[in-house]
Amino acid sequence: MGEAPVFFINGFSKFEHEIQQQNHVNDQNHDSSWYEEIIDEDLKWSFKLNSVLHKAISEYQDITLLDTKRFGKALVLDGKMQSAETDEFIYHECLIHPSLLCHPNPKTVFIMGGGEGSAAREALKHKSMDRIVMCDIDKEVVDFCKKYLIANREAFSNKKLDLVINDAKAELVKRKERFDIIVGDLADPLEDGPCYQLYTKSFYENTLKPKLNDNGIFVTQAGPAGIFTHKEVFTSIYNTIKQVFKYVIAYTTHVPSFADTWGWVMASDQPLSICAEEMDRRIAERIDGELLYLNGAWFHSSTTMNKTVYQSLQNETHVYTEENARFIPGHGMAFRL
Repeated sequence: MGEAPVFFINGFSKFEHEIQQQNHVNDQNHDSSWYEEIIDEDLKWSFKLNSVLHKAISEYQDITLLDTKRFGKALVLDGKMQSAETDEFIYHECLIHPSLLCHPNPKTVFIMGGGEGSAAREALKHKSMDRIVMCDIDKEVVDFCKKYLIANREAFSNKKLDLVINDAKAELVKRKERFDIIVGDLADPLEDGPCYQLYTKSFYENTLKPKLNDNGIFVTQAGPAGIFTHKEVFTSIYNTIKQVFKYVIAYTTHVPSFADTWGWVMASDQPLSICAEEMDRRIAERIDGELLYLNGAWFHSSTTMNKTVYQSLQNETHVYTEENARFIPGHGMAFRL
């Protein structure tokens, strides 16, 4: 008989966690192996694996690289899908290009997180770019991605990229320069994760905003934004950023490997209005190569929410603080049944 399937599920106790750690994903190159992620306490998302290519446990999180049948290579941190080979361009084009295209002449970018290198890769497509600082707290994730994610090797070796291993808040505090764009390419706010404090009002107001140039733009990934999931963190992140910046835009799109609609929030103290035709013109003039997902018409449509999500965004009152945060459900670990 073949070995039992691999499942990624939430550890509910120290004992269960230890059992899961002892049986952490390894040597699972069998047809019966599946990746499974907790979406909510009563909902899971799974797909079949070809193999587990590599795994590691850093000081901050579990790191796994999967070879999936449907989505190709997939990076998983703390049991949560971060990106998949076949559709990561959707997430990263949406994260990077709207803010750079809304800016009149972006030359400097600070990326919080972004350890896999895809956000830097997209920013480097802009001809105006002089310098990108990518700051990730986890050296093991960065080294892991540099080694295994070959699609981003050119980005990692680009002379315009300044790669820093540090806490993003500490790095911003110590730097004297300001940036045209600051990007939050952070992991989802997990209760036991390394970065939920980088979604708080005090961080945005006291640390991040002072490091933007006068016409600077901040953009962050903002978690699931589906009809059933948008209240987890999306509406709260949007409302928190509204307390700090004058102009705030939320936009969403479906990411297949995330099994949901995903959200981003872009903000500035300068108006962010740009028509579809102007965005397309800037794409043609400013970007080396061709974008696979984003164009002006799509971006404008992505800012229009359905009635339920729109009303939730307008009615949200929660503001992220260190003492009163919201978290994405679940923390995946592996064990063999």
